[in-house]
Amino acid sequence: MSKKTQRSRDKRSRAGAPPAENGSAKPLVAGAGKWLIVGMAVLLIIGGAWHFLADRNSLPKGKQNSSLPAAQYVGAKACAGCHVNEYQAWRGSHHDLAMQEATEQTVLGNFGNAKFDYAGVTSRFFKREGKFFVNTDGADGRLADFEIKYTFGVAPLQQYLIPFPGGRLQALGIAWDSRPKENGGQRWFHLYPNEKITHKEPLHWTGIDQNWNYQCAECHSTNLQKRYDAEKAIYDTTWSELNVACEACHGPASVHVDWAAAKSTPISKGEVSSKGLMVSFTERRGITWAMDQSTGIARRSAPRATNVELDSCARCHSRRGVLTETYLHGRPLLDSHLPALLTEGLYYPDGQIQDEVYESGSFLQSKMLGAGVTCSDCHEPHSLKLRAEGSQVCSQCHAPSKFAAAEHHRHRLGSSGTDCLGCHMPQRNYMVVDPRRDHSFRVPRPDLSAKLGTPNACNVCHSDKNPQWAANAFGTWYKPGESPQQGYTEALHAGRMGEPAGETKLAAVAQQISVPAIARATALAELRRYLSPKSMAAVQEGLKDNDAVVRLGALRALEGIDPQSLPAETVGLLQDPVRAVRTVAASLLAGVSRPSLNAAQQSALESALQEYVGAQRTNADRPEAQLNLGLLYMRQGEFDKAENHYRQALKLQPSFAPAAVNLADMFRARERDQEGEKVLREALRSSPDGASVAHALGLLLVREKKLDEAVTWLKRAAERAPQNARYTYVYAVALNSTGQTNNALVLLARAHQRHPNDRELLYALVTMNRDVGRVAAARSYAEKLAAAAPNDPAVTELLKQLQR
Repeated sequence: MSKKTQRSRDKRSRAGAPPAENGSAKPLVAGAGKWLIVGMAVLLIIGGAWHFLADRNSLPKGKQNSSLPAAQYVGAKACAGCHVNEYQAWRGSHHDLAMQEATEQTVLGNFGNAKFDYAGVTSRFFKREGKFFVNTDGADGRLADFEIKYTFGVAPLQQYLIPFPGGRLQALGIAWDSRPKENGGQRWFHLYPNEKITHKEPLHWTGIDQNWNYQCAECHSTNLQKRYDAEKAIYDTTWSELNVACEACHGPASVHVDWAAAKSTPISKGEVSSKGLMVSFTERRGITWAMDQSTGIARRSAPRATNVELDSCARCHSRRGVLTETYLHGRPLLDSHLPALLTEGLYYPDGQIQDEVYESGSFLQSKMLGAGVTCSDCHEPHSLKLRAEGSQVCSQCHAPSKFAAAEHHRHRLGSSGTDCLGCHMPQRNYMVVDPRRDHSFRVPRPDLSAKLGTPNACNVCHSDKNPQWAANAFGTWYKPGESPQQGYTEALHAGRMGEPAGETKLAAVAQQISVPAIARATALAELRRYLSPKSMAAVQEGLKDNDAVVRLGALRALEGIDPQSLPAETVGLLQDPVRAVRTVAASLLAGVSRPSLNAAQQSALESALQEYVGAQRTNADRPEAQLNLGLLYMRQGEFDKAENHYRQALKLQPSFAPAAVNLADMFRARERDQEGEKVLREALRSSPDGASVAHALGLLLVREKKLDEAVTWLKRAAERAPQNARYTYVYAVALNSTGQTNNALVLLARAHQRHPNDRELLYALVTMNRDVGRVAAARSYAEKLAAAAPNDPAVTELLKQLQR
């Protein structure tokens, strides 16, 4: 199921999208209940875990024993006879009710001619001949009756799915608040209440971003086969069960059922479990937790030996994309999916949840993971309920005598401030009414909130106070080494702000083995904006790391580098044991000169490229995948193929700016600017607010010497995306070139306040002030530029000239 929290009009990525290599940012989708589907991210790169994968030499095989018959899906009822307690616990759970046929028993919303107004449209919910309907605006903007075929989720909200031609199911943007009336529920509401989503936009319920087959289906059904025909642009989607049933986690169970029916001896151990299941969850088997009286914290009797449970849950409980429709239960997650890193916009710099990222990315930063805790230590995996109520679930491992004491929580006994979850798992609302808890189990840091603008649990309760008050009132809670999140917060912040010390701090975090792997990988990925000989050593070390997610982060740092200049270690990753690493390495090396590789390396590259292409074709119903294929063929000089895929992306979504921009740029490189101009203007008609398209059109018009119109479009880009310093810089340069230097300087000065360490803005401020005789101002900005780029000899020389 797909979910959405806030919207970016110009740069979008989709839940589960094949990682788009240009212009992707966050999933924009609707969803239901607490049931998750994921979002992917930026580029063909990665989120991961703290020791998320085993050593590269000890990965589980994950395939069935070839001597056994291929396992088939048999359905939850086949499990019920032997596993009575588990089946009964699952019945009625959110997994069981994740998706249901629309009936009198399953539909929770008011279909008694109830009306709801949104964006100038009055929708009406009613029943006819025992079926459920909504009269609302369709894809053409006209009111029509649509039959509700399925319910989606149960609490705290329920959505509804409507069938469309071509095998599509679309998620209605108006949802039912299923909470009790006294809690604000029992009402219709729109998932984007502060916006006016019309039929012209991808976020409209009839649009590509609300498509169940791609956005939602894998995580709300069992044995989902999307079966998208790219040539015909139709789906023939199938499933074994409509909900999240036993085999969604344990894998197809026919061999296990046959074994149980025959009461035979255990199947010989090998690549499947001893009783014929594709995967068994043994992380907690035989494990005890003994309380350490000196610390008041329980210790696991033996280290966790596998990540099977964590990977199985993360398949849906993470922000991720899909690499292949062939999912093998028991294999590492990164062999079939591509989880997101702690990317800006998804997470705050300290790793706290920001956008809708689900639980895995948070948990992989936590001390709990390092201590050996798994999902089912806190959650009963069949009923999905906590193993104890509220803070009592924490008391399983944290002695109340120490942690329920005022010396620890610093609040009056019996007050809300004594709640473990409130302080260490603060929650945010998504989908308007659905609260989700941060699973990184961090210490509240109001001091960091005051410094970096990150949220903190103290001010969730004390909302009338500022973070500095909380920091002063409660003092320093943390101790050095107390939390694994402490080591990377300021480094990620410094890196994203472009601070002079950002490169050094990021490289240091990347090499610090005590930092969670997902944070180390993120630090490596952030280095791509700084990469120099000084930090390349950290990247090369990351390419050899035992943890797959760190290797992926190191690859991310190399984006944009000439393939011929990539470190030698990159070629070796074409044969990495994990698919995600192989495909990312292949995408970076796609344009490398084949004679520079030996025969074995060429063979490995071709094989990995096939996997990469396969990953994109798995997601051929998304413009991001078509964009990725276009970029791949561009690198390989196959321009006709590239053009075809760019156009396929725009056919799927006419407003998809990255495809229009890249297609126009390809035309520029081939001296076909007139065709590029046509593409950009068509894209602007579909999405008038598209800043990247306006910027590209402005540059094209500069090349055509149409400066007045060029300035108009460059201005629009800068105004539509003030967070993009590059757009402002180019607009200012255009103003300066048309004799409007004073206006350009005012614009640059304002942009410099927003982006104090941006080198392009500083360089423009230096040179423009110098050229109009404002030497003192030029010298002042040059000193700031020298501080931001201390190792740049050209900047040093520029400052010397101004000082003379």
